[in-house]
Amino acid sequence: MNNVPTLDDFGHDPLWITIIKAVAIFVFLMLGVLFGVWSERKLISRMQHRYGPNRAGKFGLLQSVADGLKMGLKEDIMPRTVDKVIYFLAPVILAVPAFLAFSVVPFGPMVSMFGHKTPLQLTDLPVAVLLVLATASIGVYGIVLAGWGSRSPYAMLGGLRSAAQVVSYEIAMGLSFVAVFLQAGTLSTSEIVSAQAQGGTWDVFGLSIPMPSWYVFSLLPSFAIYAVTMLGETNRVPFDLPEGEGELVGGFFTEYSSSLKFAIFMLAEYVNVFTVSAMAITLFFGGWRAPWPISLWDGANAGWWPMLWFFLKLAIVFACFVWIRATLPRVRYDQLMAFGWKVLIPVNLAWIMIAATFKAMRMPDTTRGVVLAIGAVILIGAFAIWLRFDTVNQRRREARAAQIEAEFEQLREEPTAGGFPVPPLDLPHYHGVVPEQARRHADAKEVTSGSN
Repeated sequence: MNNVPTLDDFGHDPLWITIIKAVAIFVFLMLGVLFGVWSERKLISRMQHRYGPNRAGKFGLLQSVADGLKMGLKEDIMPRTVDKVIYFLAPVILAVPAFLAFSVVPFGPMVSMFGHKTPLQLTDLPVAVLLVLATASIGVYGIVLAGWGSRSPYAMLGGLRSAAQVVSYEIAMGLSFVAVFLQAGTLSTSEIVSAQAQGGTWDVFGLSIPMPSWYVFSLLPSFAIYAVTMLGETNRVPFDLPEGEGELVGGFFTEYSSSLKFAIFMLAEYVNVFTVSAMAITLFFGGWRAPWPISLWDGANAGWWPMLWFFLKLAIVFACFVWIRATLPRVRYDQLMAFGWKVLIPVNLAWIMIAATFKAMRMPDTTRGVVLAIGAVILIGAFAIWLRFDTVNQRRREARAAQIEAEFEQLREEPTAGGFPVPPLDLPHYHGVVPEQARRHADAKEVTSGSN
């Protein structure tokens, strides 16, 4: 189709059109944050049988505006011990890359803007997806520097947690893109969207079965892993350990509890959510292309209509973020790191090997897509079975440890030595397991006897 942009269509726009598109993206993200905060509060409140914001404006629509004005006009309280330069730069370093990543997101096809043909995308690169990963990696420096510059133990722990979390989950995120690159044959966002337009049919026993063109069907494990890494990359529930209120007060922004700098942190978090959601749409859900059955209309993917489909997809993915936040509890930090390194990365590597093998077999695209879909279902089923058995075994280990501890406590509380509870003289063994308290008592006893 003539309205589908390619890499050759970028870099020829006049400066004033580039400025218009950049300002439009900035305004869209700012308004998206305002409405995103409002919609998240309303959705969570309705899930919890509350009303949510309903005072400022109709349906509480101006509540986010009121909160933004309040934070912008509050007194800026700065602790005396902070590193002033880093303290001020940390929110900026976090927010600026979040906005830059949206420059390669395609919103639609070629359109006529004031008599000039231009793609509905600010720019594109042969390695556009890597640009998004690079900006996400730079953003974590803002979190680390916020914890370091605050000179607070809780903020420092939050920054270190975020650094370790981003390192582990960004590896899995990058690996989840590899299968998409193999399938599309490019790293350009606009060309990945174009590659998902090529549908087809699969002939089975004389029947023509339509083959979906979106990569979410043929590369389901890649999308499932990316969906998990989206939560870890954006520090959202259940992976918001850098902000754990119950453990770290407020995490890396403990000392940013008021004023405009806290608003910038919140702004950057929501923009990052929009960015990873837009990348999920671009890589797995056909980008700006209309879903079925709207795609049966000839003009659905022409003109300005694709922007509407893109925004609807973005709203649905953002609603899933809110749904997860209202549903799942926060996980333990050791479980978070173990899941990233021991589950997501090995499964991702195995899936990449499968996808690369079928890509090298030079079979037709439709047949390869069906085979990949079947392999994805088998891989996810095997992972679900393993996860179920691993959960059962973990519960058995915890119950066994609790039983051993209870037996040891009962033995320790038996009145001996004149009626006072003392540890047993001999080091007991319970089915080959040595209780921790008994082990420490034996070590202390050996040290005492050695010194004598």
